[in-house]
Amino acid sequence: MGDDRIQPAEPPQEEGAPEPSYVVVLKVGGNELDDEAFLYGLATTVRHLQEEGRHPVIVHGGGKAIAHLQQRLGMEPEFLEGLRVTTDEGMDVVEMVLSGLMNKRIVRALVDQGIRAAGISGVDGGTIYVERMWHPLGDLGRVGEIQDVDPYLIQALLGAAIVPVISPVSFGAYDARSYNVNADHAAAAIAARLGAVKLIFVSNVPGVLIAGRVVRAITADQAEAWIREGSIYGGMVPKVRSAVEAVRRGVIQAVITNLAGVQEDTGTGIIAG
Repeated sequence: MGDDRIQPAEPPQEEGAPEPSYVVVLKVGGNELDDEAFLYGLATTVRHLQEEGRHPVIVHGGGKAIAHLQQRLGMEPEFLEGLRVTTDEGMDVVEMVLSGLMNKRIVRALVDQGIRAAGISGVDGGTIYVERMWHPLGDLGRVGEIQDVDPYLIQALLGAAIVPVISPVSFGAYDARSYNVNADHAAAAIAARLGAVKLIFVSNVPGVLIAGRVVRAITADQAEAWIREGSIYGGMVPKVRSAVEAVRRGVIQAVITNLAGVQEDTGTGIIAG
C-alpha cells in the first residue's frame, strides 16, 4: 500500500537565504501579546538582533486569546494533559486567532518600528507538515504532530531581509486540512530545520527558576528530574522539553529568558545530555 501523504514540491535552492549561523528563532507566548509594552520591547529586541547581524524568525502562540474568543462564541475550551482539544468548530477559532489576530498584531508592532515583517502560518507554502496527533487518553481532534518543515518560504523572506512571523497552524499531510500545533513544538522544529544558531523561548521570567533563582544552564537529565519532583512545573515544562528536543536535533543553543535577557545574553541555557 502506497504512502497517501501529500508531498511538498522540491523547492529550488534559495540563493539569498542567510547562513544558519546567523538565524535566531524567537518563540513568544500568547499571554504577552496583549501587552503593548511587550510588543514594543519585542520590536526593540528584533532590531537589536538585526544590528548584531542576526536574522530573527518569530514563532508565536495565542492560547489566552483563543479561549477568550471561544467563550464569547459560547464554546467551552477543553484540554487533555495540557493539550487543547480542537474540534472542527474550534479549529476555525484557532486559525482566526493565531493566523489572523495574533499574527498581525506582532507584524504591526514590528512594521510600526520600521522593521520589514510578514506574517505566515505553517499552512503557507506547506511550511509545517503534520499528521493527526494520537493520545492514549482520548481524541484531541484537529491537533497535529509535526512530521516535516519545509524552510523554503522562511528562507525566501529572510533572504529579502523580511522578518518571518509564524503562526503554528499547520498543514495536514494526509488530508490538506489545517491543524492546531503547540507553538513551542513548532519553534523547536523550525529552529532545527533552519540550523539556527539559537532558539530563544521568550517568557515573562528571566529564566528557569529553582528555589527562586535563575539557573544558568540545565542538562536534559537534570531538567527531567526537576520536572518529576515538581521544581519545574506549569507552562515552563513544555518550554524546557521543547528546548531539550531542539538541542538534540541540532540547534546549537536553546535558551529560556525574557526580552531583557535576549539583549543581555542571560537566561537559562539547555544542554543536551
